[in-house]
Amino acid sequence: MKMVVTGGAGFIGSHLVNRLVNQGYEVHVIDSLTTGDPGRLHDEAVLHVTDVGSDQASAYVRLLKPDTVFHLAAQADVQRSIQAPDADAAANIMGTINLLDACRTANVRKMIFASTSGVYGELQKNRITEEDPVSPISFYALSKLAAERYIGLYGDFYGLEYTILRYGNVYGPGQTDKGEGGVVSVFGERLARSLPLNVYGDGNQTRDFIYVQDVVSANLAAIRKGQGEVIHVSTGQSTSINRLIEIIRGQCKTPVEVAYHPPKTGDIQHSCLDNGKAAALLQWSPEYSVEAGLEETLKHWNIASGLS
Repeated sequence: MKMVVTGGAGFIGSHLVNRLVNQGYEVHVIDSLTTGDPGRLHDEAVLHVTDVGSDQASAYVRLLKPDTVFHLAAQADVQRSIQAPDADAAANIMGTINLLDACRTANVRKMIFASTSGVYGELQKNRITEEDPVSPISFYALSKLAAERYIGLYGDFYGLEYTILRYGNVYGPGQTDKGEGGVVSVFGERLARSLPLNVYGDGNQTRDFIYVQDVVSANLAAIRKGQGEVIHVSTGQSTSINRLIEIIRGQCKTPVEVAYHPPKTGDIQHSCLDNGKAAALLQWSPEYSVEAGLEETLKHWNIASGLS
């Protein structure tokens, strides 16, 4: 079976590509390499270097006629989206429309879309469900929500199957602090240079940290399940930044210093996603606790940067 992964040379995408190849799929990657690294990819994956919004990208989809398109390519930097909302919309909305139209003309069976918990904004709720109201507070989150709606309408109008996966805060080996980076990868880069960990705010802000291999497993489950649904990929557990630092301190053999700064515009204070729908519809649940996932990630930091 043939699969296309947009953004497949990125952090999450490359983990997904490599698992797909290992499971026997023919895998094609569409990636502009703006933040992606082809060195992450399995030797048997076929890389097509182009932007997801380009005519060339749509031509590849029409030519390949894959069974499933995993759409992970995105402008994923919240602060960059605030500085340049037009570029953010071009990548995340227009790029998605370009891909959807290619899927329609190529009779692609299904699209699996990587969305974000950011669509809920500052929803004051201990654990958010997929039925809760959305209210983005950044252009990045708004563009992801718009892309979700386009995908839903393409499903209604043209019969394109889809599953929208709203991720928690994804982390794991191979993530960098550039473009796609989350707080864990930023901390890793700081530790590698023996620099203090920067915390923006008081550190009590929380996230639902989900390990990358669990995210990959949810994507694989969505190939045949979760049709027409929006589903959380999360642990269902909230972890504060201060608690994250405590865990890192307990696992890291070098001293860990912290520097606190004013909060950033557009950053969400609290986020925790209920994952009951994923368990029911995808028969998926996370295998890694935050402690276990950080331990695996820290092993990568030790190898990559010589932390000891």
